[in-house]
Amino acid sequence: MSFVIKVLVFVAIIYVVAMLALYFGQRKLIYHPDPTHTLPDTLGLAQFREEILDTPDGEKIVTWQAAPQPGQSTLLYFHGNAGTLSGRGGRLQALNDAGLGIMIMSYRGYSGGTGSPSADANARDARQVYDLLRDRGTAPEEIIVYGESIGAGVATQLAQSVAIGGLVLDSPFTSLVDRAAELYPYFPVRPFITDRYPVAEQIARINAPLLVLHGALDQVIPSRMGEAVFAAAAEPKMLKIFPQGNHVDLYNHGALDVVLSFARNRP
Repeated sequence: MSFVIKVLVFVAIIYVVAMLALYFGQRKLIYHPDPTHTLPDTLGLAQFREEILDTPDGEKIVTWQAAPQPGQSTLLYFHGNAGTLSGRGGRLQALNDAGLGIMIMSYRGYSGGTGSPSADANARDARQVYDLLRDRGTAPEEIIVYGESIGAGVATQLAQSVAIGGLVLDSPFTSLVDRAAELYPYFPVRPFITDRYPVAEQIARINAPLLVLHGALDQVIPSRMGEAVFAAAAEPKMLKIFPQGNHVDLYNHGALDVVLSFARNRP
């Protein structure tokens, strides 16, 4: 065997090993759970209460809840892939102080929950939490589903199958497959991604007012993806691009006021 052929075989073996590592380790690349369990009152969030829910398949998910002021909507909030309940404490407090109710759900393995996250598990858990809100008297038109980053995938999947009053997508991607293909251009990742989150495909099937938020400087999920999601959606819809915004700092650039205006003035 010639030297060139040996080198080619070696490179092929390395490539296959790398591809297998990507395939079997893809959820470790997607999800970055912080299992730290933090009670809301330790952060000064006196108006929030924690409730740990048992899932039908034996896991536990952690939720934080705060009631709305009379006549105000409730945000059903899904955070990002490296987010935690405590990491969103300041944002949640600002939204609740302004009158909105909050129901935020951790994913499995996050914030004291058990199990491991996946698109299927997140979808089932999101539906369980939505049903809990409904069972406790929150009308569909009072529920605004809010998805941040990968939470946009969870939010969109839920919103296409239930009645809601509105949908907010904060830094969404068109699909996780699209973003993975951009990040790993030398690997044929599209057929092998298991948690696909096809936001742009699903958004066209949602009949609810939509608000898309994105930062023009976002390097994690480029703003052109948020713009593509917006373009695929039906009216009524609103797009807000923050010129100085990055991936997780939109509330430093005025997103709170935009979200509040949307929640209070939906068509």
